[in-house]
Amino acid sequence: MGAAAAAYLYRTDPHQPGHLLPRCPFNWATGLLCPVCGATRMAYDLLHADPVRAFHDNALLLLCTPFLLAVAGRWAALGLRGRRWRPVLGARASVAVAVLLVAWAVLRNVY
Repeated sequence: MGAAAAAYLYRTDPHQPGHLLPRCPFNWATGLLCPVCGATRMAYDLLHADPVRAFHDNALLLLCTPFLLAVAGRWAALGLRGRRWRPVLGARASVAVAVLLVAWAVLRNVY
C-alpha cells in the first residue's frame, strides 16, 4: 500500500489543484494550518529530491522525519520478530511535544 501511495503521489503534484488527495480537515474547517499541514506536499517534494521546497512545506515535520522513521523501523523490526513494542512517552515528554506542536502551529499561521 505504501509503495502504491508513493507511486500515485510521485505522479500527482499536490501543489496543483484537481487531484484525489484529501485536504486537511482542520485547514478545511478553520482556514488555518495545523502542525502537519503540508506533509503530503513535503513527501512529494522529497520524492522529487527537492529538500529545500520540502523544508518550506513543513520544516518541523521534515526535521522530525529521521526520528519518526527510526521509531517506525524499530516497531516494524520487532513486529516481524513476533515481539510487541509500545513506546510510551512520559508526562514531561508529552507536555513538551504538545507545547512544540502548538507553538509550531501558531508560528506558521502568524508568519
